[in-house]
Amino acid sequence: MLLDCWPLAVDPVLLNLNDQRVFFAFNSAEISDEAENNLLGQSLYMKNHEDTKIQIAGNCDERGSTEYNLALGARRANAAKAVLVKDGIAASRISTISYGKERPLVKGTGEAVWKYNRNATTTVK
Repeated sequence: MLLDCWPLAVDPVLLNLNDQRVFFAFNSAEISDEAENNLLGQSLYMKNHEDTKIQIAGNCDERGSTEYNLALGARRANAAKAVLVKDGIAASRISTISYGKERPLVKGTGEAVWKYNRNATTTVK
């Protein structure tokens, strides 16, 4: 059965790309194993829906300057895109943008909040 080898606990047929998020460590754009598994699920969805185009938005927590976080958000979005492209998705189907710290997922302060705001969010275009 296909799902026996699937790395996620998500049925790929049911996977909805809108608002899929992968999360990052502080001050990092490194793709974790968990993030890679999520992105490979997104890749599978895109392979099965060849007309789908997406945008990946890089986001940061509130620490750091606006300029620094815009650059870090861009690195995060591009790191996520690179996983998809390496898995065979055409780069032309994926756009990236950085919002830096301007669009927090969760309002507030402290690591309990910040860990959710350090992400790359996929939306269908």
